Amino acid sequence: MSAEFTGPPWAADWTKLAAEYRDALPARVRDLIIDAVTELKTSRHPYRDDHLDTTVVSIEPARSTEPRGAHILYFDHGHGWLRYTFIHRTADPQIVIERIFWQ
Repeated sequence: MSAEFTGPPWAADWTKLAAEYRDALPARVRDLIIDAVTELKTSRHPYRDDHLDTTVVSIEPARSTEPRGAHILYFDHGHGWLRYTFIHRTADPQIVIERIFWQ
């Protein structure tokens, strides 16, 4: 761990259920997920959609009353989404992907 604040690219981790669901999807969809998560990991701030390629992803809070809580990242033109939280630590901030869905 470093003592300085780190920025993008952010570290990302998947819960076991989200990773299992992701791995069971077709290869084309997994590629879309990789593109979406890469866009999120390289953003200046994972809770804002400024500086994101909005043709690939869009972001919104899961609950409007908790703007620093879980967020939803939509991908594949809204056909899929993933729920994530951003753990904002001084050393090693991390994105945790909790849930994923694609239809």
